[in-house]
Amino acid sequence: MTAVGNRPLICRSSRDFDFADSSSPKLGFVMFSVSICNGKSLGPHGAALRSSFLAPVRAMEGSGTSYINCKADMIRELQQSGFNSNDDVFTDDSNGKSLRQMSAIQNSTNIVWHKCSIEKLDRQELLEQKGCVIWITGLSGSGKSTLACALGRGLHSRGKLTYILDGDNVRHGLNRDLSFKAEDRAENIRRIGEVAKLFADAGVICLASLISPYRKDRDACRALLPEGDFIEVFMDVPLQVCEARDPKGLYKLARAGKIKGFTGIDDPYEPPLNSELVLQQKEGVCASPSDMAETVISFLEEKGYLKP
Repeated sequence: MTAVGNRPLICRSSRDFDFADSSSPKLGFVMFSVSICNGKSLGPHGAALRSSFLAPVRAMEGSGTSYINCKADMIRELQQSGFNSNDDVFTDDSNGKSLRQMSAIQNSTNIVWHKCSIEKLDRQELLEQKGCVIWITGLSGSGKSTLACALGRGLHSRGKLTYILDGDNVRHGLNRDLSFKAEDRAENIRRIGEVAKLFADAGVICLASLISPYRKDRDACRALLPEGDFIEVFMDVPLQVCEARDPKGLYKLARAGKIKGFTGIDDPYEPPLNSELVLQQKEGVCASPSDMAETVISFLEEKGYLKP
């Protein structure tokens, strides 16, 4: 356990802490040193909290009760007064420096978000563009990767910084441990969504090109970003057209039963319901990749993403 000045370090059990004995491999510690939480006074219990015995606690998934120095009743009183145990809790050390609470996210315990002085707006000003994610979804053979490359070239020629996260390319490295089972496909999308979010936060225009067949997984990625920064582009190309193209020979293998769980054949594709852009054939003719890229670029210009 570490200490700040003459007082122990504050930690909080965000809803996942349970009391544990000292032999537990995952111990945390809880102690308050001030009487302010998110601007709300702890009232007459402040002094009691400072002097309370420091009990070891263990992070437990699914626990709904918060404990501070073994005083769950105190937390209930704080909650009744408007304090939310899921809020951020801050304290000050002996030098007046603000300390942020530790938190637990799934299997990651005792972690603290470290905020830096250079933020997304600063990076966007440097790059003279706004970071976002363009999520290109559709069946295999619908032209997702082709569009992503054409879009990357079009934006590059305008002096804009992009990066393509192609579904197959990412499976060569970051996601090479994942199969094409439903649960692994969901994890594949989750990881790419998190990486895309980092690119957007860096001020980069991220072009994510992958089948992403399940609506709930795409919506979960959308929820990672601020409103408007996730731009879904649906390549609305009929299955028969994609199968006729079959650039990788995968449809032929799937029809022969050599590939199981292939999207469009024996695994579903759930088309977007409210995508920002839908690119489809007109009178049976597909637009050229450069024309489709210009459609997306026009959208970005209209929404202000190509200027700081």
